[in-house]
Amino acid sequence: MTDLVPLAVLTGDLIGSSGLAPERIEEAFAVLGSAAEKIAAWQGHPTSLSRYRGDGWQIVVMRPRLALRAALVLRAALRAGGRDLSTRIALASGQDRPPHLPDLNLATGPVFVASGRALDTIEAPAQMVLAGGGALGAAVRLADALSQGWTQAQARAILPMLAPVPPTRILVAESLGIRRQAVEQALLAADYPALSQALEMIEAAQDAG
Repeated sequence: MTDLVPLAVLTGDLIGSSGLAPERIEEAFAVLGSAAEKIAAWQGHPTSLSRYRGDGWQIVVMRPRLALRAALVLRAALRAGGRDLSTRIALASGQDRPPHLPDLNLATGPVFVASGRALDTIEAPAQMVLAGGGALGAAVRLADALSQGWTQAQARAILPMLAPVPPTRILVAESLGIRRQAVEQALLAADYPALSQALEMIEAAQDAG
């Protein structure tokens, strides 16, 4: 039997997909796929975004402490692409068999199942939930509420800054073709300083645990 490993699974579906043109849905999945590549670079382990049921998706995070950071990257990436793009996200973590890449639809372990079931429990206004709840679940819900209000400009600024080792504001400004002061204003409006500190505390606590 394959040894179990710690991992996190993020399962989601596009919000309002019935009102999106087919090409817009494809654009959304291209954005999610690109975000998944960023997450893979953080963890030094391949991952992929698997699509199911038309507007549903799933990715695995092999460094579970980065799960909330990864969820926020997926949300920011979509919002940066337009106000009409958004997704619900359910997070679950635990011990499971290493996933079958690139098709996560083949995975039937307990963490994958828990993430999928948690997605079915989400009720508006929530759009992000942690399977099992608890203190970390409360942090996820607060991050959810905060990030739901991001504008497209704020999402573009915060997206690169959500990396575990973020670039400088100057580099972000250059990549976006705007002034550094505009980046600073967007990050403050998106509550990035508090969110960044919270993510660091959550990840440090999980490392200590």
